This record gives sequence, C-alpha cells and structure tokens, in this order.
Amino acid sequence: MTTTEKAPQAPSRLGDWHAILQNDPASEWMGIEVEAIADGHAVITMTLRQEMLNGFGIAHGGMVFALADSAFALACNPAEGSDETVTVASGVDMNFLKPGIPGRLLTAVADRRQQNGRSGLYDIQVCQSLPEGGTEVIAEFRGRSRTIPKR
Repeated sequence: MTTTEKAPQAPSRLGDWHAILQNDPASEWMGIEVEAIADGHAVITMTLRQEMLNGFGIAHGGMVFALADSAFALACNPAEGSDETVTVASGVDMNFLKPGIPGRLLTAVADRRQQNGRSGLYDIQVCQSLPEGGTEVIAEFRGRSRTIPKR
C-alpha cells in the first residue's frame, strides 16, 4: 500500500479520502463514493439517479463526464493536498460508448499513463453495473493535466 492509499477501513466522510473533497458540493450532490485512492490512481462510484437523466431517459452526458472528471482530479492531486500547487485539466477527450441506464452503479477508474514535469496524461474508464452481474464500459475519458501554482 502506498503512503497516499487509504487503509482497508473506509473513512466516514467524503472529505476524509482526499483534500479536494473537503469542500466539494458537486461531488456530494452526485453521491460520489470513493473506493480507492493512490498516487496517480482513483476509483469512484455513483448511482445514476432520475435527476441525472436526459430527455431520452438515459444518463445525461454531463453526468458521466462529471464522474470521470472527478476521478481525474483525484488521481492528479495528492490526497493530502498541497499548499503550493494544484493540478488541473488542460484538455480532455470523451467518448460515449453505451447509454447509462437509470439506477445503475457507475464506476470511474482513473490511471496516470505518463507524467513529464508539470504535464500528465490520464485515462479514465467509466463502467456501469449489469443486472446479471459484472459491468460494461460506457465511456472512455482521456485527460491532459497541468500542475500550476495555487492561487
């Protein structure tokens, strides 16, 4: 287990997992739960609720994007936070592969692929649970990060 990876017993508050979750009303509203955090890696989940659907009755793309973006941010930044820098998105590409179905558990898994100085490259895969068990990939997100001075 790395120094930033949490012990098997899960923290009771979302903000106990990562410094950026200590004041994150969007993640709270989405019902995000953290499954794992390590340097360059994050796994988070949320259940697709009625108010997260579009006019077709499937996941609004913005909700799937927001879940992937949150996993990206958690993987890019140290869990304990930094007084000097933050790592933010400099650009992303999102590919929607299948519709998100209401009531399903969505899981975003973020992994660092490359880090070079202040720039990084991350892949985030979003899956949804299946009624018969298992999961299927519904979206792929590739994020480019940049570490900048904290304001």
